[in-house]
Amino acid sequence: MNRSNGTPYRVPDGACIGHVHLKVANLARALAFYRDVLGFELMANMGESAAFLGAGNYHHHIGLNIWESRNGSPPPPGSTGIYHLAILYPTRHDLAVAVKRALDAKTTFVGAADHGVSEAVYFEDPDSNGVELYWDRPREQWPKRADGGVDMYTHPLDLAALLALA
Repeated sequence: MNRSNGTPYRVPDGACIGHVHLKVANLARALAFYRDVLGFELMANMGESAAFLGAGNYHHHIGLNIWESRNGSPPPPGSTGIYHLAILYPTRHDLAVAVKRALDAKTTFVGAADHGVSEAVYFEDPDSNGVELYWDRPREQWPKRADGGVDMYTHPLDLAALLALA
């Protein structure tokens, strides 16, 4: 609660999640995925223990480190941790290109879905972290519920139609 007026605090409009920082077992292997497959640019590194990658000249969207995880194994099923990180592409074409690159690189494919508001394709990175590649449909195309709220769902995605744009 906001103590000054009793209303619940709400994150301000325009706020966003700035970056994700992942513990990885092998920094070179993780860099090969995030830089060479997904196309993020290496912005900075800390020797052979951490790397920071970004897009569009942003200081970093993804941090990778081996500080506590060198040669480690992924968390076992049933444990807590990151479910997936999501990378938002500006257009459906950009998503198609990224998905094709990931598939061509034999990245572990998990699935694909049409969520009404977005189209998403799911992979695993080399450390078994979930990675969602997606684009949002224009807001005016989002499906609505009878009460005016957004009607999100999970339907099959026509992956072939998406890849035809790449």
